Amino acid sequence: MGQGMDGPADIRQDMERFSLRSTLLVPGSAEHAFAVFTGELTEWWVTEYTWSGPEALAELGMEPRAGGMLYEIGPYGFRADWGRVLTWDPPRRLVFVWQIGPDRVPVPDPARASEVEVLFLPDGPERTRVELEHRHFDRHGEAAEGYRKALTAGWHELLTRYLATVSRRHPTTPA
Repeated sequence: MGQGMDGPADIRQDMERFSLRSTLLVPGSAEHAFAVFTGELTEWWVTEYTWSGPEALAELGMEPRAGGMLYEIGPYGFRADWGRVLTWDPPRRLVFVWQIGPDRVPVPDPARASEVEVLFLPDGPERTRVELEHRHFDRHGEAAEGYRKALTAGWHELLTRYLATVSRRHPTTPA
């Protein structure tokens, strides 16, 4: 299954056939962790994971409401929506549909897309446990297991960068 989590820099990942759960500890309040996750995607998302790529990506964003879109803006103002917010409950919970297929093609039908849930749980006065579950990979069809395996590495990289950004943005973290 997963591995132990000894300190704030560790990311534990547990896998099942059609889901992935990642857990990490970040400095600061749940409000801070939620704000960085949802409001500073451009700061921590791997730009090579976007359709626009590092040279052409102008913006990554998340509309802060249930029904809001996760999107990127690329060259010439082109906008590509790649998810939809299902639950917006700051600073506790976020759920969104992952509308990117294993072949990196958009998945317009949310019933055929996987789903990401992120919980922000206070863990003492100055840190937050972030639990991210990417589930329902079976909705992506025959490539589901391979996609889950690929995104296991992808989420580890994303969450490592997210942790670094949260740490930089936290007022009591030494530079």
